[in-house]
Amino acid sequence: MEIAFGPVPSRRLGHSLGINNIPPKHCSYSCIYCQVGPTPAQEITPRVFYPPQEIRRQVEAHLHAVRARGEAVDYLTFVPDGEPTLDSQLGEAIDSLSDLGLPIAVISNATLIGREDVRAVLNRADWVSLKVDSVDAGIWQQINRPHPDLRLADILGGIRTFARTYTGKLVSETMLLAGLNDSEKAIQSLGHFLSEAGIHLAYLAIPHRPPAVSGVHGPNEHGVTRAYQILAAQGVEVELLTGYEGEDFASSGDFQRDILAITAVHPLRESAVRTLAEKAGSDMGIVANLVQSGELRRVEHAGELFLIRTFGRLTNP
Repeated sequence: MEIAFGPVPSRRLGHSLGINNIPPKHCSYSCIYCQVGPTPAQEITPRVFYPPQEIRRQVEAHLHAVRARGEAVDYLTFVPDGEPTLDSQLGEAIDSLSDLGLPIAVISNATLIGREDVRAVLNRADWVSLKVDSVDAGIWQQINRPHPDLRLADILGGIRTFARTYTGKLVSETMLLAGLNDSEKAIQSLGHFLSEAGIHLAYLAIPHRPPAVSGVHGPNEHGVTRAYQILAAQGVEVELLTGYEGEDFASSGDFQRDILAITAVHPLRESAVRTLAEKAGSDMGIVANLVQSGELRRVEHAGELFLIRTFGRLTNP
C-alpha cells in the first residue's frame, strides 16, 4: 500500500502531502457521506498498522520526488482511509517526521478523543481538525453510524478537554447534509458547543464526491448561508469548504502510482486526472488499463465523472 500521496490542493492547508497511515477501511464510523465508502466493521481499539519507520521512509522519499519536480508542499497531513488515531503508533510516526521541516496536521473524526493517550498523541501535531457533524445523539447516529460502544457525550467531553490544553491550531469540521443537520435548531446547538468548548474556527463543508449512501447531498446556498450566519452570531469564526478545490494535484513523475495513491483516499474528477496525466507526461491509457483491471472504477456524481480506487478483500497488515 502506498502511504504517501499528493500533494493535493487543500482548501485548509494549501499543498498537503497526504499520509495514509490506516489501511482500508479501518474506522470507528461508517458515515453516510464518506467518499471512501461504507465501513465493513467499525473498530475503536488502537493497534499497530504500519511501522513508523516505514511511514517515515515513504514520506521522505515521496517528498524528495515531488520537490525534485518543483512541487510545493505546505503540510504533512495524516488523512487516511480510516481514522488516524486508531494507529497506536501515530505519536511515534509524527515524531519521526518532525525533522523534515514541515508542519504536521491530523484530520480526525474525534471518536477517540475521550482517551487521554489519544489526546497526548494529537498534542504532538501542529494542526488538528476534529469532526463534529452534530451534537444531537439521534442525528449523530443517522449521519455517522458509529461503533455501538461509542457515546457522543464522551466525544464532546474529550473535545472540550483537548481544546483547553492543545497549543497548536485546532479547528472543527462539519459536513452539512440537507434534512439532517442543517436545521436552525441543529446549527444553534452546534454553535453553542463550539463556542463553549473554545473552538473558534469551524469549517462547514458539503459533499462534493460520491457518498457512501446514494441521495445524500448538502443544503442549497440559502441553507449554507444560514448555517454560516448562525455560527458567526455565536462568536465562532466560520470558513466554508463548499467550493471545488481545483485540479492542482502534484506529480511525483510516476503517474500510475500517483493515481492509485490519491484515489485510495480522495476520489478524483476525471478532468483532474487528465490534468495530472499531462503534468506527468503520461496519458489516459494507463487509467483505461486500471479501470479494465478493476483497480479503478468510474462513478458519476452530481453531473461529474469520478475515478475511485477499488479494493478487493480488505485485509489487515
